[in-house]
Amino acid sequence: MADQQLPAGPTLKIEKVYIKDLSLENPGAPQSFMTQQQPQVEVSLRSRGEQIEESLFECVLIITVTAKIGDKTLFLVEAAQAGVFRIEGVPVSDIQPILGIHCPSVLFPYARETIADAIIRAGFPPVHLDPINFEILYQQQLASLQQPQVAAQA
Repeated sequence: MADQQLPAGPTLKIEKVYIKDLSLENPGAPQSFMTQQQPQVEVSLRSRGEQIEESLFECVLIITVTAKIGDKTLFLVEAAQAGVFRIEGVPVSDIQPILGIHCPSVLFPYARETIADAIIRAGFPPVHLDPINFEILYQQQLASLQQPQVAAQA
């Protein structure tokens, strides 16, 4: 039986997943461990992607989690989870959606674990981030970028 080759087509391969940057601030310790109040937890995220070689792209997902009681910060964790992806056979016009939707979706579970682990190591109960729909975020970002152009033309 002859070896069957898969038809050549678009491919995406994860070359490497790594932490590019990790920052933890625990400014009120040890007094912050004695509070009984529930902190207000704020989560922000952003991502960026860039070509580093032909067919090779880096995507970085940056998540910041801040917990506060009133105006006092209990902790702040920022993780930049990154990955190198080989993308081949894809039209140039489709690269940005892959870097903005698919690659952050691959990186998110790693970033989620990194954030939870850092918070535990800071002495607090973990914060488990809810799943994120990166396609909706990408579409919202596109819409917000197009609004100033529409306003400028009016």
